[in-house]
Amino acid sequence: MQHWTMVDAQADMRRGYFDGAPGVAVSGLVWGIAAVISIRSASAAVLALLIGGAAIHPVGMLLAKGLGRAGAHARGNPLGRLALEGTAWMLAGIVIALGLQLLRAEWFFPAMLLVIGGRYLTFQTLYGLRIFWLLGAILAIAGLSLGLARAPVSLGALAGASIEIVFALVIFGQARRAASG
Repeated sequence: MQHWTMVDAQADMRRGYFDGAPGVAVSGLVWGIAAVISIRSASAAVLALLIGGAAIHPVGMLLAKGLGRAGAHARGNPLGRLALEGTAWMLAGIVIALGLQLLRAEWFFPAMLLVIGGRYLTFQTLYGLRIFWLLGAILAIAGLSLGLARAPVSLGALAGASIEIVFALVIFGQARRAASG
């Protein structure tokens, strides 16, 4: 049985998932699809984010594999449990966001920005990369700001897409520099 240090476990997660960049990129794309759909229908945009959200991890794994990574962490990596626990909390947050959407349609995407922002805060521990604290904080601030402003549905979805796509590009760049240096 392998003894895992935190540094070893985080390095394994970074190797397996390309520093988490593929998942962030796929998530940004899903938010973008929801933003486009929201122009016609808020309820269809909510559905698009939920259905697309279910595909983020498997598609992110495939993208990581396509980029030459394992698309998974090593068996026995104790941080795998944290990823699963974070997912359980995220699912509970989605239920809350759906409840808010019943009260005011424009609150769903800001609530989801808060939920996903909170999820990314745990990625700092998973990957050992402080950029995830920044990503989580920016998403949460955007969610809170848009919710308080009662911004249009499309703006909330567009904010999620824009923030995540920018961060995915930055994380990809950092991962490539770390791998070559």
